[in-house]
Amino acid sequence: MTSWAGRTAAEIAAAVREKRVTPREVVAEHLARIERLDGRVGAFRTVRAEAALAEADAVASRGDLGDLPLAGVPVAVKDNLAVRGESMRVGSAATPEEPAAEDHPTVARLRAAGAVVVGLTNVPELCVWGTSEGVHGTARNPWDTSRTAGGSSGGSAAAVAAGLVPVALGNDGMGSLRIPAANCGLVTLKPGPGVVPAGTSTWFGMSENGPLATTVEDARLVLSVIADASFAPRDTDTTHRIAVSLRSPIAGVAITKPYTAAAREAGGVLMKAGHRVRRADPPYPMSLSFTSFAHWTAGTAVDADALDRRRLARRTRVHAAVGRRFVNSVRTGTGREALRRRLEPFFEEYDILLTPALARRSPQAAPWHERGWLRNLLANTNYSPLTPPWNLTGWPAMAVPFGTLPSGAPCAVQLVGRPGSEADLLEVAAELEERHPWRRTAPLD
Repeated sequence: MTSWAGRTAAEIAAAVREKRVTPREVVAEHLARIERLDGRVGAFRTVRAEAALAEADAVASRGDLGDLPLAGVPVAVKDNLAVRGESMRVGSAATPEEPAAEDHPTVARLRAAGAVVVGLTNVPELCVWGTSEGVHGTARNPWDTSRTAGGSSGGSAAAVAAGLVPVALGNDGMGSLRIPAANCGLVTLKPGPGVVPAGTSTWFGMSENGPLATTVEDARLVLSVIADASFAPRDTDTTHRIAVSLRSPIAGVAITKPYTAAAREAGGVLMKAGHRVRRADPPYPMSLSFTSFAHWTAGTAVDADALDRRRLARRTRVHAAVGRRFVNSVRTGTGREALRRRLEPFFEEYDILLTPALARRSPQAAPWHERGWLRNLLANTNYSPLTPPWNLTGWPAMAVPFGTLPSGAPCAVQLVGRPGSEADLLEVAAELEERHPWRRTAPLD
């Protein structure tokens, strides 16, 4: 009997279109894997077992089955995107329990393409933090369950890395796709503004929706569906000017050796592939740490404004209280525009920036939502300083697995491009995958 759990979305969809397997068989196998393994991983807040099987049967009866790009593919959705008939809790006890009346546009596009939503995944409260735990559960890294999967798309990343689903949907406001993808050995892409429909909470336009996948092909496939645009591979041998930077954008935060070594080696791989690769650091301003902090806290303040603050965790209440003093100044956009102007000349000289994805391995999987605000702030800043600049500029950025940490968990690099370079980033990521392949899912069985 062929096993479909652990196969790629592209493989599953092809098999369903060719009627080598039914959507129900695929979904049932993944639901059984979720039931067996998610107690160790904590990826899901809620699993839609009966509803997913019914959706799978509906996909099988569609007259356009042979044309569906995600035919019968089980997907997980981050719990800050509306799924029709399900509540959207955003990791909090303060959010309403009423079910959503309509799908978010990205979820609707996934379903229209034949995907089946099997569940909603765990996030930190209001998707604020780089660790995913709270009143609804704790998302752990399937490669090392003593460590957090990351955040805020931690549950979605854990679900894919554990082989509970082949692909998942998440979003990224300060690194919330790239951080958990880097921890869990996945491919992700945070697109630029307007490529994919955004959510209701965008943190002043910084947050973008995107895929989490085990291969570049699957990331490309899901991105094409949710963007309603083609990101198919191009038949060109483009040589890119690539800058490799090992410097933290945030002063005083050191990047550990495994991550700097990964970036150096990835640069060497791309140089051998024919790209022009040089060591060069973007001119990050000293004010970047303050600009990041102001936007991070102000976004939380806006999201928390309509909620009962007594039902929020203390770390979230403090974060929102700090951010209220920045909301008006952040809304002007002057800080982000100044950062773009400062960095644009660098991206006229280089097409792509390659950096470590993280500064160090992820924190322990622990009840961080019960710990103080300052302790959470330091834990987040010290391990993920490299992602926020590209939300502030709005430019596309990827996390790509590359190498392993001493613990055996995945390591990763980040690729950043100028506006409109999503296809170029995917091409470079595909070269890294071809020349330096990675193990796709964690050995949980």
